[in-house]
Amino acid sequence: MNIPKVENHRIIVKTHSPKATIILFVLLTLLFSVIFWYLLARLAPEKENANRLMIYTIAAMWSPGIAAVLTRLLYQHNLKGLGLWPVRALWLVPGMLIPVLAGLLMFGTAWVFGIAPLDTSHLSTIFSLSFIPTFFYLLSFNCFAAFGEELGWRGLLVPELSRCMGFTRMALISGVIWTAWHFPLIMFGTYHGSGSLWYSLAVFIPSVMGASVILAWLRLASGSVWVAVLYHGFWNYFIQQFYPYLTGKTAAGETMLGEFGWFAPIVYIVLALIFWRFRKRLGNGTT
Repeated sequence: MNIPKVENHRIIVKTHSPKATIILFVLLTLLFSVIFWYLLARLAPEKENANRLMIYTIAAMWSPGIAAVLTRLLYQHNLKGLGLWPVRALWLVPGMLIPVLAGLLMFGTAWVFGIAPLDTSHLSTIFSLSFIPTFFYLLSFNCFAAFGEELGWRGLLVPELSRCMGFTRMALISGVIWTAWHFPLIMFGTYHGSGSLWYSLAVFIPSVMGASVILAWLRLASGSVWVAVLYHGFWNYFIQQFYPYLTGKTAAGETMLGEFGWFAPIVYIVLALIFWRFRKRLGNGTT
């Protein structure tokens, strides 16, 4: 694959220290997130609490985004460098296609080998014209929620880290921060798999670290945060809602599928290695 070198990912206002920017962003993210981590931890995962759980979850996801906006305004008095400008449509394709295909590989494998059956009773609903508005609403909602996170992690954190270190170190550090941000949600909230907590952490950590490499590459190569927003939103919708709706529940399927199944880290590690292989295409001696 002949991927052109790109240099525009380093076009950013440089009148401020990247380390100071990163520290302020992380502190603000922590300050805002703690509020909603606490609220989510106190709220029982019951049907009557579903709306509040959703609101608190979306608010938590927007904490990094709000922190990024405030950090930019405090240091630059503008929002330059967050990757909000329009991007070439071609760059949006991997953001949408990779999650869909990765999910199809994951769930399709379970269907084919009988690990979890394809629920054919829902196929007529999925492929009906009446489902189209619901499909786009749910997809848009997931992208809106993902926008909050990506505005922080890939909009601000990744470009700022790239100003003072190479790609590999930057991707790993941004991945560690992103992964650690999820820990309170996993350990004290409802964001975990059906098995043990330790199993959820064991499969989640390599998945998010792998995703960090992929999303960092796409962000720097495209110069846009929108690619990461689509990737994150599409992943959340197809892996958490669309494909599970078409899949019957089994014990083996619960262990294998979704964000807390063993298949996800395998896919992410393989994809991360592929993207890491092309790190030099980002230019400026990126390593």
